[in-house]
Amino acid sequence: MKFKGTAHRYGRDVDTDVIIPARYLNTSDPAELAKHAMEDIDSDFVGRVKPGDIVAAEENFGCGSSREHAPVALKAVGVSCVIAKSFARIFYRNAINTGLPILESAEAVDDISLGDEVEVDADAGVITNLTTGHVFRAQPFPEFIQQIIEGGGLIEHTKRKTQRG
Repeated sequence: MKFKGTAHRYGRDVDTDVIIPARYLNTSDPAELAKHAMEDIDSDFVGRVKPGDIVAAEENFGCGSSREHAPVALKAVGVSCVIAKSFARIFYRNAINTGLPILESAEAVDDISLGDEVEVDADAGVITNLTTGHVFRAQPFPEFIQQIIEGGGLIEHTKRKTQRG
């Protein structure tokens, strides 16, 4: 899985309430959730983000409540990957379950600024800041998790596996 996009940069402790505010949890429609992604922390995010863009954040990204809506909203708005110094455990699992690639790399996050062009090879765990020319390593997912993400998430991956027998 390779991604290339513009970086959107955030600080530490970005919780699920600002990734997708609770007032929009009356729907699970990804397109509707996408309209409100990051609205309470960055009101211009939805207007700026383009398909393939990348979110970079400090520690504890996705903390707070365990809503699966948060990675769904990011993926639906066009975010191809999230790079953070660390993720809240429940967000980490929800991201995998919904097929949103995430990578941990403190060094890459420290190098990435808002608007930088970033390229990610998630299979190899390589993050390249094309703006600065710096290359960083992250722990790639094991093959079975790569298959879940490439399959569109756990449910879709399991459906395909079941159909194959």
